[in-house]
Amino acid sequence: MTTREDYDRFLAEVRKQTGIEALKSDDAGLVSVRVDEKYNVNLQFVEASGKVLCFIEVATLPYDAPKAVYRDLLAGGLFGKETAGGYFALEAETETVVYNYFFDLETAALDVEDFVSTLEKILQLCDIWAERIQNALSVDEKLLAEQPASPFGNFSIDRHFHIHP
Repeated sequence: MTTREDYDRFLAEVRKQTGIEALKSDDAGLVSVRVDEKYNVNLQFVEASGKVLCFIEVATLPYDAPKAVYRDLLAGGLFGKETAGGYFALEAETETVVYNYFFDLETAALDVEDFVSTLEKILQLCDIWAERIQNALSVDEKLLAEQPASPFGNFSIDRHFHIHP
């Protein structure tokens, strides 16, 4: 079973490999590092499982984001086929799309170079998804802009009334 001390030793090795001194955990085992002025890479040690949860905020969706965006995220995550085994979640208050990936600490500690390489690949994947999400939102905005204006504004009837004699 891996311990918090194992996690801290692992982080020390990652600091040596990357030269990023900010890779130090707080009292709860959380590390948060800003990368490329785009992403906060967060690592959280989960002692009960010996895993390290990596989570990264990818994009913030508007509250009226089209269904197609959510569908794309869910379909892309099916069996991890387009998410490299990770998964997306949505932070409910801010509508922020978060990419999550679990590392096995024992395995990661055996090859720190591979761990760092995997983090780099995860960031590339986040770039791809951020662009994909932005493109989906842009297409939706373009379609809305092309729709002819209704003489009734945004008024619509959502119910169907049936009159029976």
